[in-house]
Amino acid sequence: MADKILSANQISQNLREASLKNIESIYDELGTSTEGLSPVDAAQRLRDFGPNEITYGKRSPWYAYLLKSFLDPFILILLAIVFLTFFTDIAFASMTEKSWVTIVIISIMILISVVLRFSQEYKSQITADNLKDLIPTTTAIKRRGTDAAEIVMTDVVTGDIIHLAAGDLIPADMRLIQTVDLFISQSSLTGESEPVERFADFAASADDIENQNVSDLGNIALMGTIVVSGSAKGVVLQTGNNTYFGSIAESIAKDVGETSFEEGVKSVSMLLLRFMLVMVPIVFFVNGITKQDWLGALLFSISIAVGLTPEMLPTLVSTNLAKGAVSLSRKGIIVKRLSSIQNFGAMDILCTDKTGTLTEDKIVLEKYLDLKGEENDRVLRYGYLNSYFQTGLKNLLDLAVIDRAEKNGIDEALNFYKKVDEIPFDFNRRRMSVVVESEKNRRQLITKGAAEEIVSICSFVEINREVFPITDEIVERVFETVNSLNAQGMRIIAVARKTDVPDVDVFCVEDESDMVLIGYMGFLDPPKESSISAIQALYKHGIDVKILTGDNDIVTKKIASDVGIPSDKIVLGSDIEALSDEDLYELATGTSILAKLSPLQKERVITVLQDREHVVGYLGDGINDAQALKQADVGISVDTAVDIARESADIIMLDKDLNVLEEGVVEGRRVFGNIIKYIKITASSNFGNVFSVLIASAFLPFLPMLPIQLLVQNLLYSVSQISIPWDNMDEEYLHEPQQWNADEIGKFMVCIGPVSSVFDIATFWMMWTVFGANTPEMAPLFQSGWFVVGLLTQTLIVHMIRTRKLPFIQSRASGPVNIMTAVIMALGILIPFTGLGTYIGLVALPARYFAWLLGILIAYSALTEIMKNVYIRKFNSWI
Repeated sequence: MADKILSANQISQNLREASLKNIESIYDELGTSTEGLSPVDAAQRLRDFGPNEITYGKRSPWYAYLLKSFLDPFILILLAIVFLTFFTDIAFASMTEKSWVTIVIISIMILISVVLRFSQEYKSQITADNLKDLIPTTTAIKRRGTDAAEIVMTDVVTGDIIHLAAGDLIPADMRLIQTVDLFISQSSLTGESEPVERFADFAASADDIENQNVSDLGNIALMGTIVVSGSAKGVVLQTGNNTYFGSIAESIAKDVGETSFEEGVKSVSMLLLRFMLVMVPIVFFVNGITKQDWLGALLFSISIAVGLTPEMLPTLVSTNLAKGAVSLSRKGIIVKRLSSIQNFGAMDILCTDKTGTLTEDKIVLEKYLDLKGEENDRVLRYGYLNSYFQTGLKNLLDLAVIDRAEKNGIDEALNFYKKVDEIPFDFNRRRMSVVVESEKNRRQLITKGAAEEIVSICSFVEINREVFPITDEIVERVFETVNSLNAQGMRIIAVARKTDVPDVDVFCVEDESDMVLIGYMGFLDPPKESSISAIQALYKHGIDVKILTGDNDIVTKKIASDVGIPSDKIVLGSDIEALSDEDLYELATGTSILAKLSPLQKERVITVLQDREHVVGYLGDGINDAQALKQADVGISVDTAVDIARESADIIMLDKDLNVLEEGVVEGRRVFGNIIKYIKITASSNFGNVFSVLIASAFLPFLPMLPIQLLVQNLLYSVSQISIPWDNMDEEYLHEPQQWNADEIGKFMVCIGPVSSVFDIATFWMMWTVFGANTPEMAPLFQSGWFVVGLLTQTLIVHMIRTRKLPFIQSRASGPVNIMTAVIMALGILIPFTGLGTYIGLVALPARYFAWLLGILIAYSALTEIMKNVYIRKFNSWI
């Protein structure tokens, strides 16, 4: 049987409880001992609980994903239109009028939408699968009656005794039994670059660890972390999906729900569907009762249903998003999921990791100070000789010292010194030393390391190149300086020297005594040059920026202050562990820095913000960012990020310049603006048309327009809207986050739609009285007159509605929109005079009609402008 999969909270709680228990009670619970499991017991547990691998859930067959892709309100509306169009164009059409064109076009729209969604469904599973590549294939396991031996890691079971050495990647969540100078790198889980020490005899009370991050438990080693130095033995507590690392895979593989864009499209689709379900039956019954031609009424109402649904919406949405993706690609932004472009523009909170996103992810030597607190090349020179001559693995601090020395020309010191010996670094001493000899045969021992360790071996200090005995007062001043630099986010390394060096070839730790303290070096992971301007640009565009990091609060506060993020209040992961969602929301909205967060806590913060109607973006590049990237409405990463982060992200930045974020936000708002522009224009226009149809149907002895004429008019109008993705957006619109609001669309439709009805009714009166089209025999003239007015007002009104400003004067549409408007209006005027017009039942219009037409268009535009200003004053919104 497979092991029961635990929740993330239960996994964390189990690890906390194991941290508090004595090792004998853990042995009893797990049925094991210091000798390990017997091979028989291990084999049985493997059969009972399954292999130690992260495989969350069984992938559904492809056809299940395909079926799910169709179960979407937007797709269902399109399918309904295909069904209705079958009756209008095939079932009830004469042999000469049968046409599959409309059905084929809408089917292609459905196919594109379904394929795009279907291709995204595998993303979460692929992302989770990538986690498995991070786990080694073998580990050293002690089984009863045998020595520790390398065994396939998937065969690890609870109760196994694991032997760890430097370089090992920990194969499961473990309680440590024995440790020797054990230091573990948890950067893959927490984002902290510095190794942490672990102890088998770690002691803490239940109160101490109740709200502590699992990664801070001193006697627990977590799956996926790496042994940097030392050795250890541990007993396996949890394996596979039930490890802390496995809970990350769970959150990435699970369905995170709909994004802001998906919810918006769904809400608009449901609005249009409800409107269609109400209006179409009304049109059907009104025409059936008044005309007593129920088949004709059915055909007419089906045509109205087609006209009510903005069938170009999927094309407009896809075109807008694709155009946005192409535009962003030119700016070094790769869009993996098209819908994330609109989320980019709707985003009102951007959460970001610190390391590698706001910072360079590169340690630099910021300060090299003597004991007076002044920069001194002498301190840098001694630090450089130590870093250069050590033969061990040069860490980031060593490389930073060497880089700074070379830039300052201090590397010339190598011409005067040669190495004699070294005392390697270890995590117990936290220092390392080299012995060098000058060209004058003078020897010096140079030591650098943690400030407290260096001070402990110093008997003297150097001030102004003079040596004085160290005193308690001097030590106090030294640590005041060190603490001050630490508070600025720096990591401090002290440097000491010694000239009383014996003339031998081999040195040991005992020689590190009676040293002379000469100064300190301060290191930073500096903020990116683009961070400050990028953060300010985001604030300017109405986006709140929050740092969500696993790193410590002191360093994070310094970086936040440097880049212009408020740093007066900091919340730690331990502060939020026991909070309710409501309390967490209040805390998260009141601060800009949340530090020492676990990956699950990052995800939870984002979820809580999303649940309160915020559209949240997340910027990160590490394994510990993968859950947050997946949960966010728009996950943003960089091309140098780890695989799992890139796979979880929706958008990849090829350029490390964070200023491209602003360009992405603006492009997202431009894309959304053009989408919502089409929806509002079309929905309000269609609403007005249906209202007009109801009035005409109630009083006219004939149909105000034939079904085929309605479809042609609707097709021409839809074609005119193809240019909208290339339209401009007013600059003011781009300054604030833009989000979906179906209620706003409904309100807009009801308030602005009837404006067109006023002039439709005026057209009815004109055709009925002025042109005498008041009998069934004169119906073609009546229908031709309304066909032209309806098409031209619908097409022209785009220019009134697309902006809050005065059209053509204060705000002009783009060239493609102007050209398409002119072309469609010209076609609308010409069609009644052509064979196509005759084919669909239209007739040529008299010359004096066009004088009336001009007056109607001018009056319509003027009234729309008046209503626009009234609407804006009342509701303070427009597009």
